[in-house]
Amino acid sequence: MKYFGTDGIRGYVNSTNINGDMFFKFGLAAGNYFTNLKKKKQTAIIAKDTRLSGYALEPALVSGLASAGMHVYTLGPLPTNGLAMLTKSMRANLGIMITASHNLFKDNGLKLFGPDGLKLSDNIQKKIENLIDTKIEKQLSKPKFLGRVKRLESGTDDYLLILKKKIPKNLKLKNMKIVLDCANGAGYKAAPKMLKSLGAKLIIIGNKPNGFNINKNCGSTFPIKIRRYVKKHKADLGISLDGDADRIIMCDEKGLIIDGDQIIAALALQWKKRKILKGGVVGTLMSNYGLEKFLEKKKIKFIRANVGDRYVKEVMQKKKFNLGGEQSGHIILGKYATTGDGLLVALEVVQALNKNIKASNFFDVFKKTPQILKNIGIKNENILSKSTVISSIKKAQKLIKGNGRILVRKSGTEQKIRIMGESKNKILLKKCINIIVKTIN
Repeated sequence: MKYFGTDGIRGYVNSTNINGDMFFKFGLAAGNYFTNLKKKKQTAIIAKDTRLSGYALEPALVSGLASAGMHVYTLGPLPTNGLAMLTKSMRANLGIMITASHNLFKDNGLKLFGPDGLKLSDNIQKKIENLIDTKIEKQLSKPKFLGRVKRLESGTDDYLLILKKKIPKNLKLKNMKIVLDCANGAGYKAAPKMLKSLGAKLIIIGNKPNGFNINKNCGSTFPIKIRRYVKKHKADLGISLDGDADRIIMCDEKGLIIDGDQIIAALALQWKKRKILKGGVVGTLMSNYGLEKFLEKKKIKFIRANVGDRYVKEVMQKKKFNLGGEQSGHIILGKYATTGDGLLVALEVVQALNKNIKASNFFDVFKKTPQILKNIGIKNENILSKSTVISSIKKAQKLIKGNGRILVRKSGTEQKIRIMGESKNKILLKKCINIIVKTIN
């Protein structure tokens, strides 16, 4: 698609698509799509992370939506799943999260949710894209049909109220010491407030956003920080969120980093024991082979979806599974939520640990197959279609066949080629990865 990637719209601030002019057009187009569905007045709610650019882009987006005749409520900083949950509970027609997720402050973007709290389908996004390129004059409402705009200050509390209904009323964490890294992002208020209310002793980092420090040397993309703090404070658990708090990476009491695949494996086993696991687990093409073999051994069905939590959710719905996610920490607890929520996953984990179970024992359920990930910045978006690159990929895949696997794809959120390889033969794996890297470079 022209504007939308695997997870909404994202890019460099004040570039081609991420600027006030385009955000007005995005708002106007999305507003027109929804107002044209029904004659009665439509409602949109907007939340954002802590990037400085959010203050420049949000007014433009609001103006576009109101100009299309939609009523708009702005919530301020709030985790992405908080926005999704409130879109559903407030019976809004559209929810928009202004965020670039795990990217640094220089980027920003949009994630769009429908009235069911689900990310908009490719089909709907395509229809909105077509309206973006339509003349503005044709989409503007007449003065008496303009939408109203209101700021709501209760977003965080409303979100936490929904979360509390999804955990046991008697859950107390008074004996648990937790290091919490909020990535200086959207969860910097909600996450500490929730865990403190349960009595946990918190060591909080990444909770002082200044508009520039979101995801900078902190959060789920920089888990070494929680490892250091867990060891220093002898904590029971480390929790690391990303910029919009829809991802989570954890750390056990020994300082071992726990990725999304390991969290999913532990929760799948836990849910099976509690008889609340439905169908099985949905992973992605990037999910570790060790996870697949572990679930197979435990007689839990496992299906791979395309990379992106939206695609994971689509397969979960189609197969009626209620657990899925990505190695990066996007984990969807289908029993409780429609999209990834780092805080919700953390609450599910601490419930288990609260029964005097050490984090190292809870997460030590399978051995990961050695994996190498390489990200290569590119200028030519069509580089994967070049004959030399195609040949190098085929050569690498032929070499590793029977001993592992290689996956090469273009990122849907950044100008990068992502290469992932898995094999117990580390020397062979490095050789195959290098064949592709050298050719692309």
